Amino acid sequence: DGYFYQRVAECRYSSKDLQGIEYIDSYVFNQAEYVRFNSTVGKFVGYTEYGVKNAEAWNKGPELAQELGELERYCKQHADLHYS
Repeated sequence: DGYFYQRVAECRYSSKDLQGIEYIDSYVFNQAEYVRFNSTVGKFVGYTEYGVKNAEAWNKGPELAQELGELERYCKQHADLHYS
């Protein structure tokens, strides 16, 4: 019993071209995703009332710049490992 919190960050590689990489960072509470950052969309999107409030705040704060940098810092840096 209790609460379940999960954060899943993933890189999706659709082609060997570095432009075909998508970074997704999902926040889940009790098996329901409540907010997600998607590098293709370029911002946080909320899926619940709580998630919408978080997305609005994070899109105005330093969290957005940090997430935008993850595509370069994490996904593109590890693309060679994915393709090998």
